[in-house]
Amino acid sequence: MTETLPAWAGTRSWTDEDTDGLLVCRQVHALTPDVSTFVLQPLQPRLFHHDPGQFLTLGVDIDGRPVERCYTISSPPTRPHALTITVKRVGPVSNWLHDHLRPGRTVRARGPLGNFSFVRHPAPKYLFLSGGSGATPLMSMTRTLYDLAHPADVVFVHSARTPEDILFRRELDLVAATAPTISVAHVCEKDGASGLWDGPRGRLTLDLLRRIAPDFREREVFTCGPGGYMAAVRDMLTMAGADMDRYHEESFTFDAAPATHAPQGDAFTIEFTRSRRTLTCDADTTLLAAASRAGLTLPASCAQGMCGTCKTTLLSGSVDMRHNGGIRPREIAQDKILLCCSRPRENLVLDA
Repeated sequence: MTETLPAWAGTRSWTDEDTDGLLVCRQVHALTPDVSTFVLQPLQPRLFHHDPGQFLTLGVDIDGRPVERCYTISSPPTRPHALTITVKRVGPVSNWLHDHLRPGRTVRARGPLGNFSFVRHPAPKYLFLSGGSGATPLMSMTRTLYDLAHPADVVFVHSARTPEDILFRRELDLVAATAPTISVAHVCEKDGASGLWDGPRGRLTLDLLRRIAPDFREREVFTCGPGGYMAAVRDMLTMAGADMDRYHEESFTFDAAPATHAPQGDAFTIEFTRSRRTLTCDADTTLLAAASRAGLTLPASCAQGMCGTCKTTLLSGSVDMRHNGGIRPREIAQDKILLCCSRPRENLVLDA
C-alpha cells in the first residue's frame, strides 16, 4: 500500500516573488577530504519548504563577477529550520564555497527547484542508486522517509571510489540498523588508505544488483551521479527488462557535446556582445547548444530550464523559450531568457 506523504509539495520557499533569498552559513562539516556539508539558514527566521530531492541555485561573486551553480538540498523537509548542501570540491563555485563560505558569511540563493522527488512518484518500494556526490538528493529522500517512519520499502545502493569516499556512511549504516524498511549497500571500486574493503567491490553490475535487490524490477528507481554512471545504470536496467517509465534520474552536468548534424531550416545570426562572438543557430537548436557547438563556454548547469544558471539578457530579437520554472515572469518582462531552453525566431543580440 502506498501511503500519502505530508503536503509540503508545492508550498512556497523562503524566497518571495521579487527577491532572491540570502542565506547565512551556520556550520561546515567535512565528510571526506574533498566533500563538505554547509548548514544554511535565512537571515530572518523562516521555515524551509521543499520536496526531498530538490535543489537550490546559489550565487556568489568570483573575481568581481556573479556566478551561479545548482546544489541539491541534502537535508529533508522534515527538519525545516535549516537546510544543508553537500558539495564536492570541483569547479569554481564549489571551490569558492570550500575556501570562503564560513559560519557567518552569506550566499544568494533561489529555489527550491526541480522535479526529482519521490513525492511525485509515490510507490510502496523504491530503489535509490547513486554514484559519488549523486548521493545528496537520495540522502534527502532517505532522511525524509526515516524521519516519518514511512512504511515504504527502500534499497539504497551507493557507489564510491574507496571506503573513504563513501558519503554519509555512518548515518546510512545507522538508518539501515534502526529502520526496518530501509536497507543500504555500499560498493567501492578499490581498497582505501585505511585497509582492505570487505564489501562489494568494483562497479555496480546487473549481477550485483540482483544480489542486493532481487526484486529491483518491482521498484520505483531514482538515480543520480556522474553521466557515465547513469548511462551504465540505464543500460543495465533496460537490458534487464525494467519498466523505464518508473526510472527517474537527476544530473547537473551540462555535457557540451558538438552537434552531430548541420543546422536545419532557417539559420539566424546570434551575437554575444560580451564574448565578442557571432555564430549561427537554426530554429530547432537551443542557444546554449549552438554556443557549445561553436566552442563558446557559457554558465550553465541543469540544461533543462529549471535552475536559471544560464539566464541572459536579450538585447535584440525574439526567442521561443519553454522553461521549467527557472525564470520569473518579472525577469521575462525585463528581457531575460534562459539559453538552455530558448530557440531563435530571428537574428539575436545577447548580453553574454
